Amino acid sequence: MTAIPLLPSSPVAFPNPLYALSEPDGLVAAGGDLTVEWLIEAYSTGLFPWFDSDDEHILWWSPAHRAVLKPGEMRVTRSLAKRIRNAGFSVTMDRCFAEVVEHCSKPRPDSLGTWITPRMKSAYVNLHRQGYAHSVEVWQADQLCGGLYGVSIGRVFCGESMFSAVKDASKIAFYHLQQQLKTWQFLLIDCQIMNPHLAKLGVKEMPRDEFLQLLAKNAQFASRVGCWRFD
Repeated sequence: MTAIPLLPSSPVAFPNPLYALSEPDGLVAAGGDLTVEWLIEAYSTGLFPWFDSDDEHILWWSPAHRAVLKPGEMRVTRSLAKRIRNAGFSVTMDRCFAEVVEHCSKPRPDSLGTWITPRMKSAYVNLHRQGYAHSVEVWQADQLCGGLYGVSIGRVFCGESMFSAVKDASKIAFYHLQQQLKTWQFLLIDCQIMNPHLAKLGVKEMPRDEFLQLLAKNAQFASRVGCWRFD
């Protein structure tokens, strides 16, 4: 693997993501920190952290193709539309952010572990307290059964993770999020890396340079901070 920059804990500065490695795809740098300042700078410039252990350096990524969705353009099947209307779910925002992150951090049946380490959980809870990270919660019979969380930078929402304790709960969270972001005139939802589940929801791939151009346009918008709610 080609050598990548090892970042100090300060100052907060990243290499140009256009110089990301092709193998592994999108790796830009290692090191730095997970403070609010580092995370906001990362998301503002098209990077996100992803690493396996708190004992390792933080790894920062900007893949050659970004998984994205324009708010309002989620693909909704008839069966999902029926469950949204009739399954008795209620949906909230920012009601229990830390609990959503905790659920998302649990290992999945098809995975041996989780990338949401204790250090990552603490960093995003702190980001939420500062008004940049947000959650969507799905409830059934007053029980939390699904949700998602991510980071809001201007009019771009950077999704981090989602979970379901009952069928379709994460899809319902995603549906309500993208509908609300359409109302708020957000430009894009960044889903980071494509997978079959996202593809079924209508998420598409965008070349890195196009994604970075959109982020440059997004810089004109002030960050939407504070507690979110559905309009």
